[in-house]
This record gives sequence, structure tokens and C-alpha cells, in this order.
Amino acid sequence: MMTDKNILIAAEDVDDADVIFDMLRREFDNLAISTDPDKAIEDFEAHCPAVLVLAFTSLAKAQAYYLGLYRLSTQVHTMAHRTVILCSKGELEQVFALCKKGYYASYVLFWPLGYDSTRLAMEVHHALEQMSTGEEGGPTPAEFAAQARRIAGLEAMLEKNMAQGNEHIDLASRSFDQAGENITVALNGFAQRLTMDRSAGETETWDRTTYEAVIDRLAKDLEQLKQEKIDQSLDSAKASIQPMRQWAEQFKQELEPQLESVRAIQKLSEAVRPLVLVVDDDEFQQKLLGQILVEAGVELMFAASSNEALALLHRRRPDLVLMDVGLPDLNGIETTRRMKSVDRFASIPVVMITGHHGQKEVVIQSRRPAPPILSSSLSTRPCC
Repeated sequence: MMTDKNILIAAEDVDDADVIFDMLRREFDNLAISTDPDKAIEDFEAHCPAVLVLAFTSLAKAQAYYLGLYRLSTQVHTMAHRTVILCSKGELEQVFALCKKGYYASYVLFWPLGYDSTRLAMEVHHALEQMSTGEEGGPTPAEFAAQARRIAGLEAMLEKNMAQGNEHIDLASRSFDQAGENITVALNGFAQRLTMDRSAGETETWDRTTYEAVIDRLAKDLEQLKQEKIDQSLDSAKASIQPMRQWAEQFKQELEPQLESVRAIQKLSEAVRPLVLVVDDDEFQQKLLGQILVEAGVELMFAASSNEALALLHRRRPDLVLMDVGLPDLNGIETTRRMKSVDRFASIPVVMITGHHGQKEVVIQSRRPAPPILSSSLSTRPCC
């Protein structure tokens, strides 16, 4: 299988690493081996593996190696990867529990050698697929759901605006009617005033009969003007509004299929719950926070250490992190700084939690900007 993603085999024994390398090279390119504990960090950072195979003869040694990477490397937490751990039958239950919690991506019952020669390649295939479908930069389900809820508001907004549009059309129509009535009143008043003033308008050259004839003719002319010009113009203007109403109704009908899709998206978005990562090594505290948050409609995942939390971040991006200050490896403040140094995770809000009151230094350290991350060039042994 041709792949541009690196696979790193980490082991304590060179012969074991060579055997695993031979098994995997039938399926994969870009394979590398790391067996020198003094170069563990250098090897990892140089190869930047998409899949890390932990081929140690005991779970304790594999954990020590992996924990050492997170403790001493300034880059491992920025490198998205999946970890496949090889284990023996006697440690199978322990490894299963760790993978279930998300500490490792998967495991293979490998020792003694040859137990299942194809299972390891299959798990590496799965790990690479997970990396391909979970590339950095994609939206989280909660982010997608938030956008879907905004889109779902389109229907209500459309209904509101359609109603307002119809009101405006009705108001314009009434305004035209009122304008016609006002014009009629004005013209009638004008004719009445002329009639009332006809006696005062008599002159030496006009007799009463001639004056009345002029007034009557003027009144008829005004009436004709009203009927043929003004009323006709107002009726034409009102008629021009009706297509607007028809257009609005037709637009709504044409939009209905899209609105149906919006309703479906809304239902789907309601099923997506925000994801909260709780980082705390105290099981009682984890249960307590779980009980508190269960009614908030959120999904929870838990990590008991710094390196477990940083590994989980690359598997599922949470919408909020509750970070305990006191952790068994790195403290919560340093863990948060490492998390925030990764662009993908920088925008995730973090709430620091501690069981000790009045720790002013914790507040100060939490608000202090993180120092720049430098590449590690030290040859430090990460394993116990």
C-alpha cells in the first residue's frame, strides 16, 4: 500500500523491531524504526508518524516510552497520530481498558510472536483510515450543529419577512385608496367653493346665466378628469402591487423543498451534543463532574493525565476542556499551554479546576501567556 503517511515502530529490542518491520513492509511504505532510547524524541519528531506502533515486551515499558515523549518533547502534542500497542495475553485486559478510554487507538495481541500475523497490518490500516477521515481543520459535530441551528432559523425569518411584506402591500393599497378619496374630496370642495362664490364673482360683463354655465362646465371637466385620469392612474398603481403579492407566494412555494431540508437539518442538530473533556486523575472527581454536567445535555470524555488528554485531543476535538491543576505528569497549566500552542486547539475554551481555595499563584500562572515552543534538540532518555 502506497501512503505518504509515516509509520514509526518503537521498540526496546532491535530484533523485535526488525520482525515487525518485515511484517508491515508488505503492506506499507514510509516505515521507520526507533530502538535507541536516547534518540526516542529525536526519532519521533524527525519522522512525525501518522501511526506509532509500540512494540515493547511489557505494558509498563510501552507506557514509560509514551509518557516520556509527552513529558520531554515539545512537539509530540502538536503531531496528530494514532497509536497501536502490542501486548501479551497476560496484559490483554489492561490494554483493552486503556484503549477503551482512548489512551491508545488500538491494540494487537502479539506476544508470543506469530499469534496473528495479519492483525497488526489490519490495525495499522484502520489507524491510517482514522487519520484520513479526521484530518485537522475540519468542523466538529457541535460546530456543524451550531451552524445548522442558525440555518434552521431561516424559515422563521422568512415567515416573518413574508408577513411584513404582505402588511406593507396592504398598507400601500390602503394608501392608494385613501389618496383617491382625498383627491375626490379636494375636487368636490373645489367645485363647491366655486359654486358658493358664483354670486360674488358676478361682473359687469358676465350675467348670472353665463357664470353658472361656466361653473357647471368646469365641474363636469373636473369630474371627467377624476374619472379618466386620476382614478384610472390610481387603479393602475394598485394593480401593479398585486404581482408582488403573487411573487411572494410563488417564492415561498419554490423555497419549500429547501425549507424541508432545513427542518431535517434542525432535527439532526438537536441530536448533537457539545463535547466536554474532563482532565482529572481523581475518579471520584470525574464521577462528581459527570453527575453535575449530565443534565446540561453535553457529552463527556475523561482523561486522567496530561499525555492522555493531549492524545485524546487529536482523536476528538472537544468544545470545552475542564482542566485540573494537579495532574500526575504535567500540571494542568503546562498542559493547557501545550494545547493552546496548536492552532487547531487554540480556540477551545479551558476552565481550570482545583480543590484548593485561595491559590493566587494558580490564577496568575493560568493567565500568563505561554512561552514560545522550541524544537527539542536534547538527547534525553524518556523511558524508565
